[in-house]
Order: sequence, then C-alpha cells, then structure tokens
Amino acid sequence: MAKIQEFMGYPRPDGTAGIRNKIAVISSVECSAVIAKKIAEKVDNAVAITHTGGCGQLGMDFQVTINTLVNLALNPNVFGTLVVGLGCENMTSEMIRKRIEKSSKPVQSFDMQDVKGGTPGAIEKGVAIVKKMAEDAAKIKKEPFDFSKLVLGIKCGGSDGLSGVTSNPAVGIVSDRVVSSGGTSIMPEFTEWVGGEHLLAKRAATPEAGQRILDGINMFISEMLNKGLDFRVTQPTLGNKKGGLSTIEEKSLGTIAKTGKAPIQGLFLYSEKVPGKGMWLLFEPGHDIEAMTGLAAAGAQAILFTTGRGSPCGNILAPVIKICANPETSDFMAENLDVDASTIVKGTQTVEDIGELIWHKLVAVTNGEKTKAELLGHNEMAIWRGPELTLGYFEKFAKRE
Repeated sequence: MAKIQEFMGYPRPDGTAGIRNKIAVISSVECSAVIAKKIAEKVDNAVAITHTGGCGQLGMDFQVTINTLVNLALNPNVFGTLVVGLGCENMTSEMIRKRIEKSSKPVQSFDMQDVKGGTPGAIEKGVAIVKKMAEDAAKIKKEPFDFSKLVLGIKCGGSDGLSGVTSNPAVGIVSDRVVSSGGTSIMPEFTEWVGGEHLLAKRAATPEAGQRILDGINMFISEMLNKGLDFRVTQPTLGNKKGGLSTIEEKSLGTIAKTGKAPIQGLFLYSEKVPGKGMWLLFEPGHDIEAMTGLAAAGAQAILFTTGRGSPCGNILAPVIKICANPETSDFMAENLDVDASTIVKGTQTVEDIGELIWHKLVAVTNGEKTKAELLGHNEMAIWRGPELTLGYFEKFAKRE
C-alpha cells in the first residue's frame, strides 16, 4: 500500500512517472482517424488520438497541432505510440514519429497508402504493432514515487455562482499541497483571468513572469478589438449566467481561486510542455476539451475539474476528477462526479474539509483508482485551432529563451 505522500507509478525513460500505462494510436491526419480508432478499439489499454487537421495546415496552426500530438505521446501516462498516416498529407506520420523517437519511448509509424488491403489491411497491420507494444507495456512494474513527480491540471467548466467560493478554493488547497511537495500544477483558461490578471501577476515569482501575464491578457483584448470582436459575448457563458455569474470579473475571481496561494512561476504556450516545477499558467482560451488536451500535452498525469452546472467530459490520457458543490447538480449528475462538495453549501463541511477529501481522491486515482469519467468512457480530445486569434502573443513569445 502506497504511503499518502506517494503513488505507485510506471517509470518512464525520461525520469517521469505514469499513473496509467496506455498505448497511443495517433492519426497524423483526419483521413487516417477512423483507422486509428479501429486499431485502438481492438487492443486493451490502447487509445486513439485523432484530430481534424494534418493536411493543408500552415504556420502557427501547423506547429500547435504537431507539437500537441508529439507532447501527448510524451505524456507520462503513455508507454508507447503508433502513428498512422494516409501518406499524402503535409503533417506526415514519419515527421511525428521522429520527434517522439528522441524520448526513447517505443514508437512506430506507417501510412495507409503503403499497406496492401486498404482500410482492413491497415487495421490488421496496426493491431499487430499495438498488441506487441501492449505486451511490452504489461511487463513494466510499478514503483513508488513521491508527489514531486506529479503534474496536476486544474480546470473548471460549467461554473456557477457557487464554484468560486466552494469547490474552486478547495482545489486551490490541493494545488498548493502538490506544489509544496515539489510537484507541478497548471491552470489554463486565459480568457477567464480577465479582470483578475493583476492578482495573478502580483503572485508571479519574478517581475518578468508577472509582466508576461499582463502582456498576454492585454494583447489578447487588443487583438480582439482590432478584429471587431468582443469576447464578452461568450464570457460568461449562457450557462454561467443561469448559474448566477454576471460578469467576467466575477468568473475570473472564481477561476483564479483554483491556483491557491503558491507563487506563480510563469506562463507558457498551448502545445508546450510545462517548463518546470511549481504553479504555472497555460495560455489557452477556456474550451473545456481543448484545455484538457493542452494540459495532457503539457505533461499532466491527472486533472481536477470543478463544475457547478455539470460536465461529463474526460480526457484521452489524463484521468479527470470531477468535483461539484452545487447541491442540485450533485444530486442529478452524481454518476458523473467523483467528489461531492455540496456539503460546503449545506454547512456540514468546510472548504478545508473538501480540500482534504479531494487530496485523498487524487492519491487514490494516482494509485490506479478509476474516475467516473474513465468508467463511463469519457475520453474526449480536441486541439485548439485558434492561435491565429492571439497570433501577436504567440509570435512574441514562441521563440523566447
């Protein structure tokens, strides 16, 4: 039995530790997505990582997509990868495979156009490769790791007026605990920092990091205005408003509560791996599934996800722990929730009590316990295709030291 400060994980060649032992089947292009899915369906513990791009993409859009795919394969929860291409796309299976090879993780690739037998032939070839990888993965023995090896994603979705003063600060307590253990915590959703970005900047570990946070928000708002767009049309969402949130500032204060009190080390771009230990911000606009994909690509092995209105979404690689403090939602969506935080609202438990409950659930999940999203088959996947909306920020910081 693992100690409370430890988890039993799968050792990886780069020194990281997986809490799951998956085989990734990546489609390099949408045209090979069905084949990737069919292959993964036939092998236990294999997952298909598919997307809508891979052909005709240029510039930053191309880079974000390929970086995300490669870094998903490098997530500690992945043992090995098969990349399946069509053969005529510009984001080739070979290109992706060569980048993954640098990690020393098992990886193979092939293109459907090079395999006799069309779709059935490609599926047969892929299944044979993935079955062998699965056999090798099963030989990996779990080892004890302390929480300095954990990268935690923190996310909220379907928030209501209760989230920011109940489940979100409870997650902040857990985030701080991971960071104080030498681990890493990451919060995405930059559009939900607006109005509270100055509070995040004050907690920055360096003046440069604080300025980067402010620059990111200011540049985003400026570019939206220059394009004649107003993001406040979508923030808060209709569901947020029905749940009691009235302004983006109110929503942002609730979002920020998930980061706890730890110093913020800095901000990094979507599709990148997290640069170091501690509390980090991920420049991502808040779409739940895209955000969780970005967190997994950054290296998160697990994700804490608070929801007031209710959300079933999971992630293709990282187990998602759902937490809800709304009594009504906790009742009618109980099958989707891992932690009932409504006792805060009912007055029978405190935020600190729920923080402790979430911590114990996190320890259990890192030691192999399945989340509700995993049990229900929620393994959603989507890559953010909108960096052109914030291109100035990406151009300014993508080539930083």
